[in-house]
Amino acid sequence: MRRSSGGRAGAGAGERVLILSAGVGSGHNTAAAALEAACAGRDDVAEVQVLDVLQVSSLLYRELLGKGYFVLVEGVPWLVDWGYDVSDQPFRRRGPLDPWTRANALPAVSAIKRFRPTAIICTHFLPAQLVASLLLRGVVDARTGVVTTDYDFQGLWLTSAFHAMVVAREEGRAQLTALGLPADRVAAAGIPIAAGPADAPVRETGRPPMLLISAGAAGGDYALAVVRQTLHMRSAFTATIVCGRNDALRRRIEQLVAPAGDRYRVLGFTSEMSQLLRRADLFIGKPGGLSASECMAAGLPMVLVNPIPGQEVRNGDYLMEQGAAVRCNSTATIGWKIDSVLGEPGRLQRMQTAAARTGRPRAASEALAQVLDGPARPLIVTRAAQRTILDASERRIVASDLTGPTSLVRLVDDRVGSTVALLRAEQLDDLEARHAGTGEHLVLRRSQAALPFGWEVRRLLRGVLLDDEELPVRVEALPGTPWA
Repeated sequence: MRRSSGGRAGAGAGERVLILSAGVGSGHNTAAAALEAACAGRDDVAEVQVLDVLQVSSLLYRELLGKGYFVLVEGVPWLVDWGYDVSDQPFRRRGPLDPWTRANALPAVSAIKRFRPTAIICTHFLPAQLVASLLLRGVVDARTGVVTTDYDFQGLWLTSAFHAMVVAREEGRAQLTALGLPADRVAAAGIPIAAGPADAPVRETGRPPMLLISAGAAGGDYALAVVRQTLHMRSAFTATIVCGRNDALRRRIEQLVAPAGDRYRVLGFTSEMSQLLRRADLFIGKPGGLSASECMAAGLPMVLVNPIPGQEVRNGDYLMEQGAAVRCNSTATIGWKIDSVLGEPGRLQRMQTAAARTGRPRAASEALAQVLDGPARPLIVTRAAQRTILDASERRIVASDLTGPTSLVRLVDDRVGSTVALLRAEQLDDLEARHAGTGEHLVLRRSQAALPFGWEVRRLLRGVLLDDEELPVRVEALPGTPWA
């Protein structure tokens, strides 16, 4: 998928925004589309392009990543759960891209060079890792943002260089700052979703509650079990069932509910989902990041079924913590669970209030602003700092509690106050030996980047200085309360 659209600024002026996604499921591309739409609301954006990096990679690579993941989800979900936990360790993946990934990334790199972006926003960790390597090598000179698409932050999204890291909720921001990342580079803006329609319908009162049963864009067969269970419910209700692109599923459900008359409405893939979310009273389906975010923005509580191990289970945990969802762990109790929500006086209304409180309908525009209006210099996390963060995390130590040569320090741009580097204290020796300064202040100079530094420090200087000959910075230890 590659598409390009003009913005409001005149030709040749304004920001050129490139949004990189990866079509593993529909959520990452949906978030990319929401960010693209948000660009239209800014006068400083001249052009925006969206690129699914898997679509320009080899067929084998695309099939293995795009379809292989869901084969594992269906066949060996325990392996997916294990893989999620293993990859959750911060900076476990370090160093250059593996040769196969690098080879498949060449078409995406060519597309980036052709577009000449001034800003790059990634809604999947694969392009985020690629862009970080390009930034450190000087291949791109653009503001870069990483925008996550689940409520729980996974360490796989962390990269060695970025301008802004946008997570879904404040707990994710607290988690990253506790790891050592500077608070001025991490924002909690929500998960980007399309803006709701201006003429959004209002939930009607005085009628039976409307259930919205979703099989997802691909049409998961679990929806058939959900519908079958609703046939045994005692509560009054109506139901709209969205089967996605699974025509066979739609026909089976139509046959199943035919005796119930007009209580059920069965749809295939629909462009009316945003209206349905605002008209319905209760959603039954999987807690994907984008689906959950859209429900919360519409004030629509959820009954969670068949979550994918890892991110969807954790999404569900968060929604239940907020009081905006309940989860069914057994197919046999789905009808009972929905009945229990509808039958308890005031419970559905309380859940709707909790959902509305949790929703972030302006997440796309807020995430975009974090990148376009943020610092011009990237944050560089040295390889040594990454190892420190990983080691501390595995020992369950907060980074700010570390002391000695392996503790972390920050370099802060004295002119604008933004953090430009995170490194080990022992790495300061090279910098302090060659850069003039007084006390906790240094002046980084381009002319000294060619001196026989360690390669890590040379890379740091290239990334931080950009086009400047020198940059005054101050050295700071990590704050004692990292989430403040």
